[in-house]
Amino acid sequence: MPLPSLDTQSARLWRRHSATLPAKLTLQRIYIMPSRAGWGLAILLLAMLTGAINYTLNLGFILTFLLAGMALVSLLHTWRNLAWLQVEAAPPSPVFAGQDAMLHVSLSEDRGCERFAIAASLGSQAALFVDVPANGTATLVIGSPTLKRGWHDMGILTLSTGFPGGLFRAWSRLETGTRCLVYPRPAATSLPLPQANGPTHSGSLSPQAGDEDFAGLRLYQRGDSPRRIDWKASSREQGMYSRDFHAESQQQVWLDLGQTPGSDLEQRLSQLTSWVMQAHETNQRYGLRLPGRDLAPTHSQAHYEACLRALALLEVE
Repeated sequence: MPLPSLDTQSARLWRRHSATLPAKLTLQRIYIMPSRAGWGLAILLLAMLTGAINYTLNLGFILTFLLAGMALVSLLHTWRNLAWLQVEAAPPSPVFAGQDAMLHVSLSEDRGCERFAIAASLGSQAALFVDVPANGTATLVIGSPTLKRGWHDMGILTLSTGFPGGLFRAWSRLETGTRCLVYPRPAATSLPLPQANGPTHSGSLSPQAGDEDFAGLRLYQRGDSPRRIDWKASSREQGMYSRDFHAESQQQVWLDLGQTPGSDLEQRLSQLTSWVMQAHETNQRYGLRLPGRDLAPTHSQAHYEACLRALALLEVE
């Protein structure tokens, strides 16, 4: 039976000591190594020690061990700057493809010691720095670029610090354990919404009176309901006014993937995304037809989000 490679052993060791957010940075989750400046100082101290031994310089010994002691103290403070931090993350809100998925990371300190220059990064993205107040909390918003629709894994969160001195780098890697829903990218040049084609293909407001949408004030007419009289406006002695309402018609817009133009599936989904946004912004009742699934026409924020979610996860779930 072949022995596992060093890379496999390292991966297993990291998984054993890693954690999913929320987590506290305990001893087993923090790693520390000399930085480039730290290695340079180590080489310099070795050269100084060699010279002091060769020439029996007492002052050389004192200076060498003094600098080495200061480096060791810096090692302890660098590790302590990261230790025992409580790390939490809020699930990111959905975004459109091409936008950054934003992860809200919260760093809390309960040991009464301020933490300086804490760096946080996702994957290979540039790190953001923050100071955590004593017995307080600091929040970072870290972006992760998205390229395609569907679920976007937020990946590994890396927290690190080189404070003080920058001779050592302490870091901890944490699994975010969360993902972001990515909607299709809206079409760059969107086509107009499908035209009315019968009683079920419209989204405009009918001019008939109703009780749904306030359209303004008009002069009072005999027979108007007292509940519609705007007594505040009428009290200005400028005449009697009634509130005028327009009712939304029951005509609807159906957005059908099978009838959407486009050279491939992603282009058609981009066009449907633009149509959903247009219909929602203009307060139209709209439905969505996808293979094996229909979302009945209506108009609400929940329906808008359900349509975008269906487009994002089509043939992905």
